Amino acid sequence: MAYDSENVFAKILRGEIPSEKVYEDEFSYAFKDIHPQAPVHLLVIPKGSYTDFDDFTAHASAQEKEGYFKAISKVAAQAGLQGKGYRLLFNIGKESGQAVPHLHAHILAGRVFSDKIV
Repeated sequence: MAYDSENVFAKILRGEIPSEKVYEDEFSYAFKDIHPQAPVHLLVIPKGSYTDFDDFTAHASAQEKEGYFKAISKVAAQAGLQGKGYRLLFNIGKESGQAVPHLHAHILAGRVFSDKIV
């Protein structure tokens, strides 16, 4: 699938759509989800043009991968979640529920999740 530069997250990265930023570095941008599914619901997106996790792992540089995953950890720490617990979720493809074709990690916390995944 080709990257759609008009997706909502690409527009957020370009400053065309506002977001409530919680973190930014050279590789990543994190913001509050506008339709939260938990008391804490943050999204972390890479600044590169990657449609999903598979695209990112296949095409991102080692530096981009390291920077992105470190950013996810920094966002969780900044939100006070490390040691308390949080859910980290990636949806990959339409069948999984991925609504925006730009890689994004959901950080969810602040409640007990009843749907246990083993």
